Amino acid sequence: MPLIENGRIGEDAWSFIPDGEPVPNDRPVIISFERWQAERDGFEGRNAKLGVRLKSGTLAGAIAADLDRFALVAVEFAKFRDGRGFSTARELRERYGYTGEIRAVGHVIPDQYLYLVRTGFTSVEAPEGTNPESWANALTEVTIAFQPSLDDTAPLSLLRRKLKVG
Repeated sequence: MPLIENGRIGEDAWSFIPDGEPVPNDRPVIISFERWQAERDGFEGRNAKLGVRLKSGTLAGAIAADLDRFALVAVEFAKFRDGRGFSTARELRERYGYTGEIRAVGHVIPDQYLYLVRTGFTSVEAPEGTNPESWANALTEVTIAFQPSLDDTAPLSLLRRKLKVG
């Protein structure tokens, strides 16, 4: 699947290793949160980067104590209408100070891309056959925001300023 970073297709150095398969020690890999829970001691002293994949219902606090062990956190979207992943990314950044890569995986669409970036995602695993231009355009379609974001690049709407929300 193509990897979208900064609105463009990028190289993906990471491999997802399904549960039960051997984990190579010579390249960056992503494992499931369930595997991490069961085998965490086996990853002690690992030389290559390690990432963890969270299902949509897994809260950020579940991995908070181990965030320093992960170079990447992949947050799964079971359906595009499931917004829990946005909250997970924002919480990882704001509450837990996570500075590594946060990747959206699963059912995401270009219309969500700007909001993914605004809540802390750095990359998106896009579906095969995706139109790269639609992802790039998504970053510039909306120029005013109602909610503040982590990057604070979009000016807040007049309605928000008038209501003094915040």
